[in-house]
Amino acid sequence: MEQALQAFRDRIASATASKTPLRIRGNGTKDWYGQQLEGDVLDTTPYSGIVAYDPTELVITARAGTTLREIGKALSEKNQMLAFEPPRFDGLATIGGIVASGLAGPRRQAVGSVRDFVLGAVLMDGKGEVLHFGGQVMKNVAGYDVSRLLAGSLGTLGLILEVSVKVLPRPVAQTTLQFEMSQPEALKQLNLWGGQPLPISASCWHQEQLTVRLSGARAAVDAAVQKMGGHKANDAEVFWDGLREQSHEFFSDLPNGVWRVSVPTVAEPLQVPGETLIEWGGAQRWLKTTAEASVIRTAAAKAGGHATLFKGGDKSVGVFHPLEAAVARIHRNLKNTFDPAGIFNRGRMYPDF
Repeated sequence: MEQALQAFRDRIASATASKTPLRIRGNGTKDWYGQQLEGDVLDTTPYSGIVAYDPTELVITARAGTTLREIGKALSEKNQMLAFEPPRFDGLATIGGIVASGLAGPRRQAVGSVRDFVLGAVLMDGKGEVLHFGGQVMKNVAGYDVSRLLAGSLGTLGLILEVSVKVLPRPVAQTTLQFEMSQPEALKQLNLWGGQPLPISASCWHQEQLTVRLSGARAAVDAAVQKMGGHKANDAEVFWDGLREQSHEFFSDLPNGVWRVSVPTVAEPLQVPGETLIEWGGAQRWLKTTAEASVIRTAAAKAGGHATLFKGGDKSVGVFHPLEAAVARIHRNLKNTFDPAGIFNRGRMYPDF
């Protein structure tokens, strides 16, 4: 693998000298995410493979180009999983891309985000230097945790070479329940359940139907079913996979793109016309709408959240929610520290970043 590292250094040095941007890319499963793509491709797939996996410590370490198919196979053999359920995109998504994008699936409401599971990372910066952050156990994390800062950075800080991620055992039992109710009723019910000791691992409201997944010990799941009522769903695994991979019917027709709005779970229904799908106990709200970006972002801010043009649409309005001036300065300072020449994924998060 030293040959691959040297190839990365040479590409970075050449790009810095010519001031040519580099587009860090694995298998390209998330090329649609973020602003317009720019720069020559820096392919991470040659740098792949599981470096270490200790099921007893619940930690796996893999090089950036390792696919989720390979990682999933290793974890499945030990009945473990990436608990935040990242989209796999036919297993071709890479672990480096998952960390860089910060995308999590339905179980995020119960266990946490990608950032919460990153224990350590190895990064090649804009000078071609290899930097190590964090470790392979939670107790090693102290101070300013750069490894977790990489989650959601979209490769703008450097080339992620390797990551150590916490994994969890697969649940012993799992059941999905469905309820017919309106959006206000669903939000109210989700928040009521959220304050109770129920093993809810995922939730989704769409077209007047609330779907809830229960995961955990058999006794806990059975008790929750008796308490919550509803009826058991058919093809539940297919349903949750559809949300995880964004292959659910909601994502199939996007003439104006789809917006992802993050708000507190207790926020009222957003006053934006269009079709809505709600996840994460009310905290993640997907919108298909013809409303202008300013209307959507004003509604999100009023509810205490922010809005992202997740996929499709007119990216000239800005994919990510505009940053406050103070936060923008922090972003720029970090970018200048790790990538002083500004060559990595230029403009992927913000056009001027």
